[in-house]
Amino acid sequence: MKPSEIPDFVSEIIAAGWEITAIGHDKYVLGDIEEQHRAIDELDRITEKYGDRDPLKLEIVVYLWSIGRYVELEAGSTRH
Repeated sequence: MKPSEIPDFVSEIIAAGWEITAIGHDKYVLGDIEEQHRAIDELDRITEKYGDRDPLKLEIVVYLWSIGRYVELEAGSTRH
């Protein structure tokens, strides 16, 4: 995937029924797989079309923030 393809990638993911959302400032999720089972084939098609997106993870997160698709984590939150 190229950085210029991020908006199209996100748009296609949303159109396929996935709730792609940034989680904090360094992660994102595509949505709840249990609820989105019907869209798995479409997800496979989209990810194949755009290729490896791992190197652009932070850029995808920034884009998601810019379009209001994010969950801000509380400062000082801990993992258990």
